[in-house]
Order: sequence, then C-alpha cells, then structure tokens
Amino acid sequence: MRLSCRLLLGLMLLGTAVARAAEPVPAAKATTTFTLWQLPEQTLSQMMSYVVRTAGGKLIVIDGGTAGDAPYLRDFLASRGNSVEAWFITHPHSDHVDAPTQLLANPQGLKVGTVYASLPEEDWVAKYVPSDDDKQSLEAFREVLKKTGQRAVDLELGQSLTIDGVHIRVLGIRNPELTSNCFNNSSIVLKMWDDTKSILFLGDLGFEGGQKLLKGPYRDQLHAEYVQMAHHGQNGAGEEVYQAIKPKYCLWPAPRWLWDNDAGYGREVKGKGTGRLKTLEVRAWMEKLNVQRHYVSADGLQKIE
Repeated sequence: MRLSCRLLLGLMLLGTAVARAAEPVPAAKATTTFTLWQLPEQTLSQMMSYVVRTAGGKLIVIDGGTAGDAPYLRDFLASRGNSVEAWFITHPHSDHVDAPTQLLANPQGLKVGTVYASLPEEDWVAKYVPSDDDKQSLEAFREVLKKTGQRAVDLELGQSLTIDGVHIRVLGIRNPELTSNCFNNSSIVLKMWDDTKSILFLGDLGFEGGQKLLKGPYRDQLHAEYVQMAHHGQNGAGEEVYQAIKPKYCLWPAPRWLWDNDAGYGREVKGKGTGRLKTLEVRAWMEKLNVQRHYVSADGLQKIE
C-alpha cells in the first residue's frame, strides 16, 4: 500500500507493543473444509496477513505483514504446528513481505515448504520503482530466499494447485506494462475454494490491474463468496471488479483509522470521514452489492470455518 511509505514507516515504528497470538487452540476437530484466519495488525500501520488450515491440518500463508507483525505471526504458526506447506506473497511492499522475510531469515523451528510469488524483474524495479523503501523490502526478501536456499516458485497465469483438498488458481500475476502504482498493480490474484466455500485474494491490486483482470481470460472465474478487499479496501480495484466477484462477505485487512477514513492515522482520533482515503466510498459499493458481513482486522483476529 502506498499512502506514503515514509509516513507508514513512521507509524509502524510507533507501534512497539506486540500482542501475542493468544487465541486458545482447542483439540483439532474433524472437518471437511478449510479454516481461514485474518490476522490483526500489531502496529499502527496497515498490513495483510492470512493463514489457512486445510481439513487435514496443513497450513497455507498469504503475505504476513510488517516487521512489527512478525512476532505475532511466529507465535500463531508455532501454536498450529510450525510447518507451512505453501506461502504466497502477493507483492513485495513492506506491509506484506517484511514479516515473512524475518521469519524465513530466523525460522526458530518454523518449516516452510514452498514460497510462491510473481516478483518483478530487477531491471524493471530499477526503472519504475521510485521508493528506496520499496526496493529495500524486495531486495531483503530476494536475499533471504537466496541465503536460505528456500524453495520458491514463480507463478504462472492460470496455474492451478491443490493442497490437501484446497484448490487454488492463479488469476493474476505481475503486470510489467502497468508502471503506474506499479508494485500494487502487480499483485497476484488467487482464487481458493473447496466444496464448501470460495475466497478471492486481490492483494493490493490497483484500478489498472483490476481493469486488466476484467478483460483477461479468467473474468468468468472471479465470482467468490468471500473477497479480500484490494489495497486494504481503499483506492484499489474499481467497483466493476467487485460487481464481477459478487461477494457475500468482505475481508478487510484494515486498521481502524483506515476502515473509518480517519485523518488521525491511528495516532489520534479525528473522526470518521476526515481523511483522504476512499474507504467509505468502497464500503458504499459493498452495500449496493448487499454484502452480508464485513470481517475487519481492526476488530481483532477473525476466524472463518
């Protein structure tokens, strides 16, 4: 997300207290579908972190958050077996990739099978990415993959995987021709489903990336019960994308200030609608689509079974 990299870095550093992943872990119950958790942010910064547990107990992670979110994520995974079958990185902004970079660099017993991503080429980054912060997060992630010998797969458009009964299809990968809002517009788009439910992950996809998605070969596969709101639910993919998805439920990786478009950005409360974000406009789109429920990370750990 690019509200302002320097502003968000400052906000992240302000959030020093890290809550532990304290959700009680009951004895595993027999299930025929996967469980999804939307993890809450541990700093003032926005971030995105999802964990999926298959019916057979395998873990799948999408992104992970900022460096400040890494301890919470580490505890969360450790309490659920400390072994990740597949880790998907939507794009290399710090609020998505810095936590996995830390955990891969210092696993402390964590085992990771395969990392999946669609990272931009280095010469493209040098030409089109102006922010040193963004470049540093990507470089650090590439370096940890190299140093650790971590198995990593470059995703292909239309690629399909099945992990313990959970189907995953890649509906979007990097878009090198989209040089405006470039990292966000190269977010991977994943559809995950089984016989019980379906979820579409949009990462931080921007308007241009959303338009390409609508014109692409997988438009007819966008429909899903659950949708992860693009770019944390503001200034991301356009309304037409959500009309094609037709979601019943929305997943918002959004702190309170972002959810309410509060100009205090978490440091103070200035009031709903006082900021320059488009969250309230996007929320109005969802009302028109008769969305039944919003899962907001600001409300704490969200669990969907």
